[in-house]
Amino acid sequence: MHGVGGAVAVETLRRAGFADVHTVASQFAPDPDFPTVAFPNPEEPGATDALLALAASVGADVAIALDPDADRCAVGIPAATGWRMLSGDETGWLLGDYILSQPQDGTRIVASTVVSSRMLAAIAADYGAVHVETLTGFKWLARADAERPGTLVYAYEEAIGHCVDPAAVRDKDGISATVLVCDLVTVLKRQDRSVPDKLDELARRYGVHEVAAVPRRVADAGEAQALMTRLRDTPPDRLAGFPATVTDITDALICTGGDGDTSVRVVVRPSGTEPKLKCYLEVRCAVAVDLAAARQRAGQLRAVLVAAVGSW
Repeated sequence: MHGVGGAVAVETLRRAGFADVHTVASQFAPDPDFPTVAFPNPEEPGATDALLALAASVGADVAIALDPDADRCAVGIPAATGWRMLSGDETGWLLGDYILSQPQDGTRIVASTVVSSRMLAAIAADYGAVHVETLTGFKWLARADAERPGTLVYAYEEAIGHCVDPAAVRDKDGISATVLVCDLVTVLKRQDRSVPDKLDELARRYGVHEVAAVPRRVADAGEAQALMTRLRDTPPDRLAGFPATVTDITDALICTGGDGDTSVRVVVRPSGTEPKLKCYLEVRCAVAVDLAAARQRAGQLRAVLVAAVGSW
């Protein structure tokens, strides 16, 4: 996206055996003015419109957007209603499952941050691996195996940062993540399956997980801190109708609730760069029989959480 990673990504894909690569000409060359986007972040609405249009026109299997310094990787897929971008969590589930599905002896650790989805923990448990939850940022994720050095096999944060080969690059890296995403899509295609098929499989196995990031904008950093203090002093006692349990950690306030089939979670933390609170929401609904019904229920609960955090 007008950054430094385009040529390296294309050449790396070629060396990995992916020769049929199309690039968005208007966004491929480095340009510090980022003329085609309001803000050069693949997560921003509209930033990947040109990419998805190209993917649809050439009948691509997958679309990849790198941020300007190529350390983050966003993924677009063809779905029933047209092309869409995956969330960082969805990509994290897919890559975590794919990496853990490869046989390997010994202890394996996967890691995600406190504001990321909890599905990776369930995936890890299923494979007999260890999941470590860290504070936000790769300075913490990269140390997730500090007590068992060399055992980290994957780490991600919801903001489209992925470390897929810690032995080679112990940091978020969009280039290596791109190659692994393309490898996964190729494997699925050989099985006559798609990324949505794989996401459905994960939902049936671990429950439907609906996630959202909701900013609570304020006038200045002082107001953000005042809101955090008020939440710590008088936290919510219910969350989407469930009794709430509140955990106060250094970096955030974590509110959870639920029963055996449903869980809800809100993590609130102040932004380090802007005058706002960041609220990370997650709903998990177990799938008894009907996946569509579970998705509908999870979506309804997510809407309830979005409305709730707006009034905190």
